[in-house]
Amino acid sequence: MTPDRPAHRYVFVGGLHRSGTSLTARMIGDLPGVAAIRSAPVPENEGVYLQGAIAHTALHGRPMHFATDPDQHLIEGCRHDRLETRLRLEADWAPWFDAGSWRVEKSPVNLTRMRLYQQLFPLSQFVVVMRHPQAVAAAVAKWVDMPAAAMIDHWIAAHRQLEADLAHLHAVMLLRYEDLVARPDAHRSALAAFLDLPPGTGAEPVRDGNRDYAYGPLGAAQEAALHPWGYGAGGAVLPMAPRVRHPLRAIREAAEAALR
Repeated sequence: MTPDRPAHRYVFVGGLHRSGTSLTARMIGDLPGVAAIRSAPVPENEGVYLQGAIAHTALHGRPMHFATDPDQHLIEGCRHDRLETRLRLEADWAPWFDAGSWRVEKSPVNLTRMRLYQQLFPLSQFVVVMRHPQAVAAAVAKWVDMPAAAMIDHWIAAHRQLEADLAHLHAVMLLRYEDLVARPDAHRSALAAFLDLPPGTGAEPVRDGNRDYAYGPLGAAQEAALHPWGYGAGGAVLPMAPRVRHPLRAIREAAEAALR
């Protein structure tokens, strides 16, 4: 007997605050066959606010705090790795989605929950969005009372943890905000290929928000830590090869080709 196919699959979008996760989630939501959370009475239509399975208070998900908080790093085998968590998430999110083969859920804290969500929803896929840490620091400065150097150190620590988590994921795509705003059509095609969907027709205008800020030098240790991610001092963005993982080679290669 063949088991029933699930009615939908999840694609989770995550990244540090002000990294481009909302733009990316909207791009995915415009693809045919994707249901998205729209017009919800919560910040940026983030699903984390619409569920009660995993506590999310003013002390959770704080910009420049959550990504290095050990209690927010949720992985396989943690206290939330239970059928009850999955059932509650499904029940709480269901009213916010229309019909679709995919459901896109975006919350910055997904950056530290991907391994748990993979356990709860084994067919889920993940899109991680990152942005130059000097731009992130400038963008969140209105919310966070923290020196820019400390915020960049937080970015480095968060992405060091991300690098370790990526090895545990079956289907994940890593995008940079700077590449996305420079080539939005290519990234729409890559996201469609990653989900094995036809390209959408949405053409939301995008602008390079990095131009809103001025950038200074970095410490030598910081610059060295950023280099593997294709970032340098003064807001510099360096070439970086596409990073896509998927169990099906044809899907992986199609997404990579669109990103090149």
